[in-house]
Amino acid sequence: MHFISQELENYIEQHSEKEPELLSALNKETYQKVLLPRMLSGHFQGRLLSMISHMVQPERILEIGTYTGYSSICLAEGLTENGKLTTIDINEELEDIAREFIQKANLDNKIEYIIGDAMQIVPQLDELFDLVFIDADKKNYCNYYHLVFDKVKPGGYILADNVLWSGKVVEDYEAQDSETKIIMDYNKMVHEDPRVQEILLPIRDGLMLARKL
Repeated sequence: MHFISQELENYIEQHSEKEPELLSALNKETYQKVLLPRMLSGHFQGRLLSMISHMVQPERILEIGTYTGYSSICLAEGLTENGKLTTIDINEELEDIAREFIQKANLDNKIEYIIGDAMQIVPQLDELFDLVFIDADKKNYCNYYHLVFDKVKPGGYILADNVLWSGKVVEDYEAQDSETKIIMDYNKMVHEDPRVQEILLPIRDGLMLARKL
């Protein structure tokens, strides 16, 4: 997942906005209690998500894949005064940690946390979003993109995590496992979609940012 040296990554973090204490505590608790803690956005990527949200100043955000709530809190930092973030995750085992830290961040009134299958829940959401963050099961990445596209406002953004997939995306397509192929399909699909302006950012495990035209 890491494409630069630890020394350079430390330098980047030292010269970026400091990780808020609450998120540092959530980071620590995730690594202590949760399997596969590297799925957490973490300091550098978290500050980027916060920066993007502040730049967009969204009224409505949709997040598919809550995990322990770290990215939810980062994205919520840029919401407008009356803004709301809806986050969906199918894994109820992490609900207690996510809700605890959302509450500690005083974001109960801004973050709607839904446990369930996003493929079933998203079609029921009767609103338009300024920003969508996809960071859930990779097998449905392309499905999520199609599912949310018409729910994104013109000029809105679709952001997807893990699109470099530990560097596997540059290897031979036919030799890859099914998840890697799906990530490669996703990147190709977004790149060739004339309805968006896209850029793939080599941050942590890769972020694909697409702006709806």
